[in-house]
Amino acid sequence: MLTLYHGTTSVCSQKARLGLAEIGLEYEGHLLNLMTGDQFAPDYLKLNPNAVVPTLVDDGMVVIESSLILEYLDETYNAGNLMPRNPELKAKTKLWLLRCLAIHGSISSLSFATVLRARQMAGKTPEQLEAMLRQMPNPISREKRRDLLENGVDSLHVEAALREMRSTLADMKAMLVQYDWVSGPTYGLADIALLAYIDRLDRLAMSGLWEDEFSEVADWLERSKKRDSYKTAIESFVDPSAAEKMYQTAVTFWPAIARTWSDIRNGA
Repeated sequence: MLTLYHGTTSVCSQKARLGLAEIGLEYEGHLLNLMTGDQFAPDYLKLNPNAVVPTLVDDGMVVIESSLILEYLDETYNAGNLMPRNPELKAKTKLWLLRCLAIHGSISSLSFATVLRARQMAGKTPEQLEAMLRQMPNPISREKRRDLLENGVDSLHVEAALREMRSTLADMKAMLVQYDWVSGPTYGLADIALLAYIDRLDRLAMSGLWEDEFSEVADWLERSKKRDSYKTAIESFVDPSAAEKMYQTAVTFWPAIARTWSDIRNGA
């Protein structure tokens, strides 16, 4: 039995669950509460010293990093059927999996500069916030989080994130004007890897990033949401009332995000 340590709305956990659902694999799930710090528990740190989710355990073997988990599951249990056979499309898919590290960093910045910032700071003293930050093992990630909590949408990390997302959306469009899917003619690993990130932006009231210039991404997102794997891996883990509350909070940040996006689009 495969074991997955994951979070309900963690985008990387969603990626892993999407892969499991697309392949049709059963697994034993261990949900971690990331807001209360389950990822810093000593037993979990033995599995994943980075203190992040997801972590996959297969017969004692530990696999971390969501893109690697996707490749592992596809190669080990699915005869590589989610990876394009065409050499060019295969290379492009592998590049998307590598790019997910930067894309994830951008999604994290946009999340923690807006709704997650408000959630993490609620009711906490400066001392409690500092104690929370000190639990993060990576000093670079820790200082980035500190800046996002202190400066919100005015953080330089937000502009960097939006520049990364503009490149991402443009490259997705370049594929989607040729094919139905980012992976090519058929749904594959690139689509699975990207879906949770674009879905998160949509839930952060940031669909304005693509609705005009990159409308192909909007169509792709709607097609992706109709798949059973989306319902199983993402939708079923979302509390509708909490999602609506998050969206209404996120809407208040959109004007500031839109201004920075406009500056980037106009070459500022």
